[in-house]
Amino acid sequence: MNLESHTRVPPDPRRWLILALLCTAQFMLIVDVTVVNVALPTIGAELGLNAGALTWVVTAYTLFFGSLLLLGGRLGDLLGRRRMFLVGLTLFTAASLASGLAESGGLLITARAVQGIGAAVMSPAAMALITTVFQGPERNRALGVWAAIGATGAAFGVLLGGVLVSGPGWESIFFVNVPIGLAVLVAVPALVKETTTAGHGPGHGHGHAAAPTGFDLPGALTMTATPALLIYGLARARDNGFGDIGARLPLLGALVGAVLFVVAERSATAPLVRLPFLARRSLIGGCLLMLAASGVLISAFFLCSLYLQHVLGFSALRTGLTFLPAALATLVGAHLGSQAVARLGWRATAAGGMAVAVAGALLLTGLERDGNAWTQVMPGFVLLSFGLGIGFVCAITSSMHGVEHEDAGLGSGLVNTCHELGASLGIAVIAAVAGASLEGTTPSVDGFGSAFTACAVIAAAAAVAGLTLLPKGLPDPSAGPVFAH
Repeated sequence: MNLESHTRVPPDPRRWLILALLCTAQFMLIVDVTVVNVALPTIGAELGLNAGALTWVVTAYTLFFGSLLLLGGRLGDLLGRRRMFLVGLTLFTAASLASGLAESGGLLITARAVQGIGAAVMSPAAMALITTVFQGPERNRALGVWAAIGATGAAFGVLLGGVLVSGPGWESIFFVNVPIGLAVLVAVPALVKETTTAGHGPGHGHGHAAAPTGFDLPGALTMTATPALLIYGLARARDNGFGDIGARLPLLGALVGAVLFVVAERSATAPLVRLPFLARRSLIGGCLLMLAASGVLISAFFLCSLYLQHVLGFSALRTGLTFLPAALATLVGAHLGSQAVARLGWRATAAGGMAVAVAGALLLTGLERDGNAWTQVMPGFVLLSFGLGIGFVCAITSSMHGVEHEDAGLGSGLVNTCHELGASLGIAVIAAVAGASLEGTTPSVDGFGSAFTACAVIAAAAAVAGLTLLPKGLPDPSAGPVFAH
């Protein structure tokens, strides 16, 4: 037995600074999902892009980001979390500069795809680093901050996009990432120690088999292709409905890919993923909760933005400013949620948070064509965001509860993949429920009622799932692996 691996090391005195740096990087990634939406009309006019090409300015980023998260997380486990974080951040920063300098639609879409690749490598490595830097109850608080950053980034992206497009121009939404990325690139190597499975993996005091050697190519290919096909199929369903053959074929391909992935990992001598890890109840419950919370939140952002701009006639900047209270409510919800998990446990906290989200969604079903944003939109939007902030904390802390050091990157990659899948799935479901009523320049208010009712149903289902699948009782302050540096 390696006694050193069971020795609890003193907390890193710089851990909160490290958390701030890692969360700053994550904030950039999440903001870049929505910041572009506000700028699309201007980008289309200046680069001569039609509506179909403009959707790829968004989809190219989310497709590569979501599909490579699992592989990116596992590469961090095997090759080093700090190393892969820096590789991903370098790619993301360089691609941000290229995006701002792009003079054609093809160059911009290509640069956005590279941004997505960098984000997929960087995000799970950053989250895994947090689980190694923090121990005990502090880990839940740190993951609560991480959840809040992820939940509010989308809302701040709408606000930031409105401010920058109305001021310096659309290029600035990408250029703003460059100095931030360079600053984090300089600071992280000086503050964060490298962690890999080589020194802390299985076989080092945990009683597991030695860390895998070699490279599982079939597992890597199916691990990447399955979420890629799923996200692409959902994107097509969002635009054309689930009856579209262009949506059905990728979704069927994703199902086949999932089966091939299981077959590949069961037969591999050195699998990228040990299948029993994916069967952990806390992981399944956390990922399902993340899927639902992300789907409802992104759908609510989409619906509220559509209502404010196309029904009430708000400008992009005014719409972004209206999102600010919702973003702050998500932050407060995540903060209180991390405290509630420690006192009430995951099940009660998640059920309570999603119940608040249900109430918020139901309030938003009563939108009127001549409504008032502050009396009709804001109360429900704030309640919904507050409840989902709690849900995000429960999803992340449950998913990572008890995950061994050698699987931290994979676990973070999986829960982040569910975040991206939830966003795509939520919009696709809402589009299918509302149908043509939300299309055009004057969407029907009846469509908003149906869409927010669907959001309430999804949130209610997530509350029930949380009561049955999330871990029972209170978190054990000593739960999770103890790492020696």
